[in-house]
Amino acid sequence: MLSSAALMAAALLLDRLLGEPRRYHPLVGFGHAANLLEKTLNVGRNRIARGLLGWLLLVLPLPLALFWLLAQLPVPAAAAVSVAVLYFTLGRQSLLEHTRPIGAALLAGDLPQARALASRIVSRELRDADEAAVTRAAAESLLENGHDAVFGALFWFAVGGAPAALAFRLANTLDAMWGYRNLRFERFGKVAARADDVLGFVPARLTALAYALAGHTRLALRCWRTQAPLWDSPNAGPVMAAGAGALGVRLGGAATYHGQLEVRPGLGDGATPAAADIARAARLLDRALLLWLLLAIPL
Repeated sequence: MLSSAALMAAALLLDRLLGEPRRYHPLVGFGHAANLLEKTLNVGRNRIARGLLGWLLLVLPLPLALFWLLAQLPVPAAAAVSVAVLYFTLGRQSLLEHTRPIGAALLAGDLPQARALASRIVSRELRDADEAAVTRAAAESLLENGHDAVFGALFWFAVGGAPAALAFRLANTLDAMWGYRNLRFERFGKVAARADDVLGFVPARLTALAYALAGHTRLALRCWRTQAPLWDSPNAGPVMAAGAGALGVRLGGAATYHGQLEVRPGLGDGATPAAADIARAARLLDRALLLWLLLAIPL
């Protein structure tokens, strides 16, 4: 039987070669289903219970069906299906394809183009942002989504195979759609937000540790220890604080969301980020990924 590391490497190779599917991505269909179900359930009273029902209906059936299918298949076919499913849960290549052009535009001196590209991957407003703010947005997105779209799925694949990786990715996607603290989702999306916090708790900290080991280790660990508790998100804090420290740059700080200025805690320590630091963040992610694969060999 192939090891988990071999299956992970195969899925990552597919992601590298094929990238994100341009058409008929399963997560796009999942998103449409989530929107339709939310419009049906997010009404009336008992919004938390309705959100729980929606979460159960969307997250559990596909992983359970996949678990049953894999049990019926011979080992080679089950391995092939597992690799295919893991490939669809991964987003490393997509992350690079969305962030590299931002760095390239900044290096070419095209700040308006960099702002436009960065606005596609972050929710903050960048209309009047300077180069450092655009760089921070891109680097933070890359570091945080390294956990959401890469390491989290790999962790749950190692724990419970393709069904667990799929469940994590569906739950993470649902949090991105429903996990807002606003009038519409404060109660209905509570279960989605808390479930993502729970499922991401261990892999987020392993991601932070991998970032630390792959960069400026002592600084990364210090930033993780002192800065992560200041962030609202229990998982994004450790990942981004350790990542910023590993790079030796200062991220975080003030940002505008939906017209409101939000003063966020600082992340990392060192120089103001420059355009080249986006590529450095991508290389940090890949070094951390290599560490994960090496540690997964005995599994």
